[in-house]
Amino acid sequence: MSEKKKELIRAVKFTLFSISAGIIQTVVFTLMTELTQLNYWVCYLTSLVLSVLWNFTLNRKITFHSANNVPIAMLKVAAYYLVFTPLSTWGGDKLIAIGWNEYVVFVISMLTNFVTEFLYQRFFVFGSSIDTAKKKETV
Repeated sequence: MSEKKKELIRAVKFTLFSISAGIIQTVVFTLMTELTQLNYWVCYLTSLVLSVLWNFTLNRKITFHSANNVPIAMLKVAAYYLVFTPLSTWGGDKLIAIGWNEYVVFVISMLTNFVTEFLYQRFFVFGSSIDTAKKKETV
């Protein structure tokens, strides 16, 4: 299979898994926002952490077929979120404070996360270990 086709398939898989993670994040965020009196940032942060765990697991195994050290890969993803999370949480909280709709801010954060995380995982987290996991042989 050509490298171009592999990359296209990888991008499609990442998109589909990101959509599933986005659904998890949206459901958790919506339930917390509508059913509690918690601040935006608490709802956002909780929903983000749950979606990140889901997305990382699926993408490592299925999208990037990576056999790299899981704790190291998770630390690299954690480093991304050490930057993204405070910026998106703080920025989202400030936008809410000046009157932006929390769902608009939430969607903007999710889209920004989708694009930047794909690039980060593709080239930094799994870049040198893509397609290194052995596929189980069928008998």
